[in-house]
Amino acid sequence: MDEAKTETGTLPVDVCVQHARDILASQLPQLKDKGYDFAPPFRQMTIQLYLLGVMWKCGENLHLPIDARDHAFHALQSMLISDGMSRKDAEKRVAFLSSMSKVEGGADTLAVAAGYEAALDDDSMVSVFEEYRHETKVSGALWRLFERGKKIMFIGGAAAAVVTIWAVTIFLPKTEGIDILAAGLIAAALVVIPTFLIGLLIYRLKIKKTNPPASSPL
Repeated sequence: MDEAKTETGTLPVDVCVQHARDILASQLPQLKDKGYDFAPPFRQMTIQLYLLGVMWKCGENLHLPIDARDHAFHALQSMLISDGMSRKDAEKRVAFLSSMSKVEGGADTLAVAAGYEAALDDDSMVSVFEEYRHETKVSGALWRLFERGKKIMFIGGAAAAVVTIWAVTIFLPKTEGIDILAAGLIAAALVVIPTFLIGLLIYRLKIKKTNPPASSPL
């Protein structure tokens, strides 16, 4: 995207990115003081959507000849690349954020709207995360449970398969290769499936606990 420089000789993208960095620097200490425990992917996505709103408003103030919201996505991609992300990954990330930037009905998400109205040292980012503070589905605890479950399934399943294949090979040397492989897969499944079901049960119990039926009193 070719852009005309501003009166100071700086590209609009660079102006918006620097403004976003300044806003972010003023918001992160407040977020840290709150000690929120959110899943890292959710925290990252929310902050990036917030910065999208910040850069959207910045672009409008620059009176760009193009749509300021579209320009904000371009600026966010530039910011991600400058932070070390490859261009290909940055493009995929921006495409994902674009799909997450609106809720059903076409309205902007809370994070985007808050970023659009943000100012230095206000509590706009905290107000966004405060809305999700009791949301189990985005909690750090549930995310860590999910990550541990994945490790147990992959490592435990692989270990069970290897041990079973080794045992069958040693103690039943006449067993055909396909039968040895089948035994290993069955052993892995006996670890992976129960772990998955237990994790799913825990997830459902946690979600049910934090989402009472509609008929329940407030």
